[in-house]
Amino acid sequence: MKNLKLYFTLVLLFFITPMLFSQENMFAGIEIGSKGIKMSIIDVYNIKKGNINVKSFWTENVAIAKSISIDGNMAPEDINRAITIINNNYNKIKTEMKVPDANIFIVASSGVAMAQNTQILANKVKAVTGKDLEFIEAHMEGKMLLKGCIPPVDYKNSIILDIGGGNTKGGYIDVVNNNAFVFFPLSLNYGSVTLTQSVIKQTRSEDLDEFNSRSFSFLPTLRDQVSAMYKSSPQALSKEKIYMSGGAVWAFYTLYKGVTKEPFNQFKLEDVINYDAILKNNFKKLEDLAKTDPEIEKVLKTYSQKYLISGSNILLVCLEALPDVNNKKLYFAKEGQIAWLISYIADRSKKVKKIY
Repeated sequence: MKNLKLYFTLVLLFFITPMLFSQENMFAGIEIGSKGIKMSIIDVYNIKKGNINVKSFWTENVAIAKSISIDGNMAPEDINRAITIINNNYNKIKTEMKVPDANIFIVASSGVAMAQNTQILANKVKAVTGKDLEFIEAHMEGKMLLKGCIPPVDYKNSIILDIGGGNTKGGYIDVVNNNAFVFFPLSLNYGSVTLTQSVIKQTRSEDLDEFNSRSFSFLPTLRDQVSAMYKSSPQALSKEKIYMSGGAVWAFYTLYKGVTKEPFNQFKLEDVINYDAILKNNFKKLEDLAKTDPEIEKVLKTYSQKYLISGSNILLVCLEALPDVNNKKLYFAKEGQIAWLISYIADRSKKVKKIY
């Protein structure tokens, strides 16, 4: 009888022990972005060797940054909606997914950090979760994007640009004195949401034709700012490979090329030009396709036509400003939407638990 009890105890330990260890290796991140709140669950079992497995990822939409371009602040109702989403998902991650509380991180993207009333958001996050909210600056976000979106073999010959809801950020690596690798950030204070709101401020109606007309009139301003972005780090213009990520680029690739499972997907400037024409002149085609294609439906539920047009304008201007762009290699980095967050969690996880 004793031996039988010992046998069952050992069997129980055999099955339970891996579960306990796996819970210790589970980490979660909640990112408050300009256009939505993203939740990531990752299994980190050897950071040094790059053994990180994305267990789950989902998004809930709330355009918390949409009023920043109007008065510099996040609207109280948008903050409250965001807090409800954060609280619900924070509790879900702890109770349903069994991620240890110490392994859950909550951050806000650089697009949200542009607001003047960030402390209100931080205080409300602290009140419902007990956690401090950290705001990621654009240059750090760009560095994390580069680490997560570009294959290491391409680091020296590439740039990354991420077109988010609140801003556009990225950068590149160059070799400087003593063969040291240095990261040079790129940033633009326009994303698909903030550019849309800036254009809407100049319109007198909800009419799409007027929006398109005002968007066209805004292009010189956008070009000047993109030109200034590249001039701030001019070596970006000489890079041969351009990796693009962010919601606006995901929307472009999904609507024009179709959903992809590949991490890196090549496209041409001509593809973006054609896509831009569809958005502005034949949007009904996409609405009809959405009735039978769930991926297209997902994009159109995430972004309005005006947001899509603004994102496309930023994408076009960023690409057209590159010399000899038709001979460069352009890639949509599919995992860009979670790359910087995964990089952040992986880095912070070392401070919580010695994994290697």
